[in-house]
Amino acid sequence: MALVASGPTRPSTHPVGKGVGPLLRGWREQRRVSQLELALRADSSARHISFIETGRSRPSEEMVLRLAEHLDVPVRERNALLLAAGYAPHYPETPLDDPSMDALRQGMERLIQGYEPYPALVVDATYTVLAANRGIAMLLEGVRESLLTPPLNAMRLTLHPEGLAPRIRNHRAWRDHLLAQMERQIALDRSEPLRALYEEVAAYPVPEQEQGHEGEGDGGVEPVAFFALPLQIEHGGRVLSFISSISTFNTPMDVTVAELAIETFLPADPATVKYLQSLVS
Repeated sequence: MALVASGPTRPSTHPVGKGVGPLLRGWREQRRVSQLELALRADSSARHISFIETGRSRPSEEMVLRLAEHLDVPVRERNALLLAAGYAPHYPETPLDDPSMDALRQGMERLIQGYEPYPALVVDATYTVLAANRGIAMLLEGVRESLLTPPLNAMRLTLHPEGLAPRIRNHRAWRDHLLAQMERQIALDRSEPLRALYEEVAAYPVPEQEQGHEGEGDGGVEPVAFFALPLQIEHGGRVLSFISSISTFNTPMDVTVAELAIETFLPADPATVKYLQSLVS
């Protein structure tokens, strides 16, 4: 699956007219940082931070960015803070199919293709699938056709009862892991689209009982002591086990880049390695 275009994915979650002071205070309180601690981090004073939050002082553009950095505010929301303070956005949001993104796009495509036969995909902040390799396509065999109509969503594909869910042997544990992951993201960036997606997939029915047993392999293979929670999924009459890893970009200077994530699935047992390699031999 080739990398697809990605324009602006979602608006800021904060109204521009609210003012930068209350917005900064909201981020500070969410991060559980005192005015004094934030002032020390940002080489300022608690009094100045208080004046900014109450609207008695207008922060400079540099100060807004500095405070946002120390509060670990997502790049998209840093632009919202700047707009609320009366400044232009600092970070562009470049569509993924823009010529300036050619090197990034091609690099990610080579990365996930080079990972074959193991599954790998690229998603955005709301888990829209932007690219996937043949390992992912293999796992999606048998998924309801309507779920495979673009734009694909990784969470829907995984947890929907007509998606991968019926074939995931440790569905409850994997579902709990994915929902907890989304909860952490919502707490960090307050994304309303992500919250809506969370509420949707959390409402999907859970199988009454899971088929098979965790650690079950092919034809009586001895159980494996996994070093992390595996995704155990049935394919072709076998149970494949994968450990998931997610990579993001360091110090992104573009909203689109900041919201990209590359997820790779490492085989978690010798039987899975052997089976996947047999598909390409």
